[in-house]
Amino acid sequence: MELTQKNIFKYGSIVVLVLALMVYPVQIYNIFLNLLGIIMPLILGGVLAYALNILVVRLENHFFPNTKMKWLQNSRRGIVILITLIIVILVMTGVFRLVLPQFISALTDFFKSIPAFVTDISNFAEKINSHSEISDQLDTINVNWSSVQAKVMKFLTSGASGLFGSTFKIVTGVAKGLFNFILAFTFAIYILATKEKLTAQVKKAGRAFIKEKHRQKIQYVFDITNKMFSSFIVGQVTEAIILGTLCALGMLLFKFPYALPVGAFVGITSLVPIFGAWAGGAVGFLLIAVDSPLQAVLFVIFIIVLQQLESNLIYPRVVGTSIGLPGIWVLAAITVGGGLGGIVGMLLGVPVAATIYQLFKNEANRRLENQPKV
Repeated sequence: MELTQKNIFKYGSIVVLVLALMVYPVQIYNIFLNLLGIIMPLILGGVLAYALNILVVRLENHFFPNTKMKWLQNSRRGIVILITLIIVILVMTGVFRLVLPQFISALTDFFKSIPAFVTDISNFAEKINSHSEISDQLDTINVNWSSVQAKVMKFLTSGASGLFGSTFKIVTGVAKGLFNFILAFTFAIYILATKEKLTAQVKKAGRAFIKEKHRQKIQYVFDITNKMFSSFIVGQVTEAIILGTLCALGMLLFKFPYALPVGAFVGITSLVPIFGAWAGGAVGFLLIAVDSPLQAVLFVIFIIVLQQLESNLIYPRVVGTSIGLPGIWVLAAITVGGGLGGIVGMLLGVPVAATIYQLFKNEANRRLENQPKV
């Protein structure tokens, strides 16, 4: 290989980078985290734009796609984005309006029932104390209430000094989160409104700085990745609708209370693969337990059966079929992704595995086609 000035600079830069990573790994990691925190609103905006674009594209295909009116051509994208946001907001608002009032009512009833529960415990304790042996043992227990009071007062006084600091941290955290959300939302709308222009700029930069053979490979990988992720989102939403509907119908069939709100909440939480429905089931259990503990236990059995049906039959078939990934690999991707990255890992595990699977499958087919036939 010819040792040119360009090669010396390129390989010298690689050596310097590797040495820096070896000598200052902690400092470089902290710098990376700080940069990630700064650009996180932009990343979230890009993710939000990508998810919303799936619905935007489908609406654009039906909203006067061949119109000749100039004003409609110019305003069509903005109208479609507005309709998309309205649909998403209405769906989320509808679900939470179904669930939250019932959930708050259940919590209120639960706390109202605490005094009666305490009374029952007290009566039970009195019955136990009627036995002389247990009563004698209880009498031997000495509680130093002065010491308990002193410790409680010490805890309260020491905690009061940090109260204002904690409140300030909470307020600043909420304000920062709200600002980041507004920034991410604004960035997402901008991407959706100018996506053709941004795509053209990226392609132009690619043609200018990346060799053609490398650019074609990158474009090929990007196209498959985009197809897998968009298909995964569509399949995940379809599966959530199916699961939520089955949950509501099953609860109506078995005469469980709160069928519609619990079914809607289970559908929303099941957007997190496999394990999301358990969160919806927990809320359903709490709602039903206030009215009837026995029905709440039966509801748990119902959710376990429904979850097994969803994990082993519905999810692998609906989501696996939409992305072309066999069911066994869907379950493996969720398990590995959840172990590595928690909920985010579960969300990304399936489309990432589907992308790798499709790339590997295409490459294997290409090599087999090029082999001489025996």
